[in-house]
Amino acid sequence: MRSMLAATLMLAAATGANAQTTAPLLPGFKPKVVQTVPIRPPALQTPSETADAMAQAERLSLQSDLAWVGEYNGAITGDISARMVDAIREYQKNKGGKPTGVLNPQERAALAETARRKQDNVGWKIVMEPTSGARLGIPSKLVLQQATDANGSKWASPTGTVQVLLSRRKEASPTTAKLAEQEKKEPAGRKVDYTVVKPDFFVLSGLQGLKKFYVRGTFKGDEVRIMTILYDQATENTVEPVVIAMSSAFNAFPSGPQAGLAPRKTVEYGTGIVVSDDGAIITDRFVTDGCLAITIGGYGNADRLAEDKEHDLALLHIYGARGLKPLSLTGGAAKTNVDVIGIADPQSQGGAAGATSVKAALASVGSGDAALSPPPAAGFSGGPTIDGDGKFAGVTLLKSTMVAGPATAVPASQAVMVSAEAVRDFLKANGVTAIGAATDAKAAVVRVICVRK
Repeated sequence: MRSMLAATLMLAAATGANAQTTAPLLPGFKPKVVQTVPIRPPALQTPSETADAMAQAERLSLQSDLAWVGEYNGAITGDISARMVDAIREYQKNKGGKPTGVLNPQERAALAETARRKQDNVGWKIVMEPTSGARLGIPSKLVLQQATDANGSKWASPTGTVQVLLSRRKEASPTTAKLAEQEKKEPAGRKVDYTVVKPDFFVLSGLQGLKKFYVRGTFKGDEVRIMTILYDQATENTVEPVVIAMSSAFNAFPSGPQAGLAPRKTVEYGTGIVVSDDGAIITDRFVTDGCLAITIGGYGNADRLAEDKEHDLALLHIYGARGLKPLSLTGGAAKTNVDVIGIADPQSQGGAAGATSVKAALASVGSGDAALSPPPAAGFSGGPTIDGDGKFAGVTLLKSTMVAGPATAVPASQAVMVSAEAVRDFLKANGVTAIGAATDAKAAVVRVICVRK
């Protein structure tokens, strides 16, 4: 842990106050997974030049994903470093690939999906501490219990093996050096093995009884805010990557509109697949969450009958609709490239209502699902993917990622394909007989519109 935190703080120091004053990304966002663009012909290109050619949001995404899979132990700043390139090479070696230091689209997509699953496993989310407005990254599945009083908040696992504390207090003329010395002594018996003190923040790590601890604190005026993470040594392999993410995500004094939690869109658009002539439609579960009304473009209102939380699918039904052309769901597993069919979000695509098609490469991520690279535009989530033989391969879902780092660019989405087999099993479990005959996927898709408060 010491070397990991040392590397984290050395890079954090290089970014100065940005580690504290720049707000982390809002929850519900996930960065774009794209093929890197060389600035010279590939034969002459170095890994650092490739990374330099990437947008800042993509570099943040890459560093965050490498940290989550345990390969990168630096601060998540978007800055290029030898450590970042070495982490890419190590990831490639561990996956049996050639350690070039440059990820191809399939490798990048697989890395992003692995990181997302690790985030999902710990329930990673960005929260606002209610008494101070500070923003923290919290592994909500590890720390299920929360208590808040006037002095801050505490998140803890049921047995106390993992604890996260955000404390706040007033102090006359604080300095980070003074605060660090106080934290070394309280509680008594702390054994500090690493210390960093900068003008705008400080970090301590070491042992507190039988637990490891990590402390990061700062101040503004006379207001002091300190985040403390405590965890049993037996949980080290699980918690250490999360500690790095929490350190980069911690924003003690956020300002502006990012100080609150990001709301879902008031009106959200997705794509649905007609799977039966009596009005059954498959779509993205998240697109249809929390809707006051769900409307199918050109047909009217729909009910949500069922959901598959494992694969994030939803089953809708419209009544009395005529002229539906249910898609044939027969097909196997696509292996390389697919066509992604969908209806783009009119809020970003000029109001176009017609179905369109884009190409994407597949990269297996296990559990029968696959990552799609590059991801399609907003609005395609819930649409079908079609293999090279023109057969149904699965359903496209646009997933959101939370980068544990400073928000310096607008992030985009990552795309995942749920397998055709998982779709058929979901329909069968809900009594839907999918006997569609249409092979024209564009004719079988509809626009799904969710209206929220």
